Amino acid sequence: DAQDMAGLTRRAEQAARAAVDAGGARHKFFDEALNARANDRVRLETELRHAIQAGQLCLHYQPKVDAPSGRLVGAEALVRWQHPQRGLITPGGFIALAEECGLIAPLTDWVLDAACKSLRCWSDHGLPTVPLSVNLPASSLADARLPQQLDGLMRHYRLDASCLMLELTETMVMRDVAAAIGVLDSLRAMGFGLSLDDFGTGYSSLSCLKRLPMSELKIDRAFIHDVARGGRDGALAAAVITLGVELGLNVVAEGVDTQ
Repeated sequence: DAQDMAGLTRRAEQAARAAVDAGGARHKFFDEALNARANDRVRLETELRHAIQAGQLCLHYQPKVDAPSGRLVGAEALVRWQHPQRGLITPGGFIALAEECGLIAPLTDWVLDAACKSLRCWSDHGLPTVPLSVNLPASSLADARLPQQLDGLMRHYRLDASCLMLELTETMVMRDVAAAIGVLDSLRAMGFGLSLDDFGTGYSSLSCLKRLPMSELKIDRAFIHDVARGGRDGALAAAVITLGVELGLNVVAEGVDTQ
């Protein structure tokens, strides 16, 4: 597989990484397909670093609609990468890479700034503003500068904190509940909305949910896909909605595509 020790080591590392990515507790042999994927990953990482600085990222806005009235009550900011050669790349194609190579922080900074800039622009044009939801990565809860950064954005764009809904996945909050509650309490005190994303897909602890200062609960699309058929999916969705309402939370269903 290689003519020198350095090359052999690199290929062994690629095979080991492939074994880990496949779930661990297994082995993989190196082949040229692994090498091609590794080279593509390195190239994509370099291109992503450039994209953040070169204005290749953009936000798409997914509407949040009130079910009884059909009224627009919010939107979720979703980042896309307009790659000059590969075309429009959705988050599934680069968010995991950004987390692995240490680019998730500058990427999140860009998304937060772009979302606030949009809110300011819409308001300046006389459009009614609705709260924008922004996904935060797991590393955000360990970032001591987050509250100060958000406060700075509110001041710079002359926005009220209630304009921003910060989404955190259930899994990331549950990693260290005590630490998460401290950060979330300070953000809620500043006026930001807090949404618990992907509810029901991870380790759902109702005792922890009771303690978390959330304002919104999102039902994962996995439970919504077949909800119209009733059965277990319908029962689970109904139970989560009832739970959210009883806890005083707004409830959002992801992936609703039909009337």
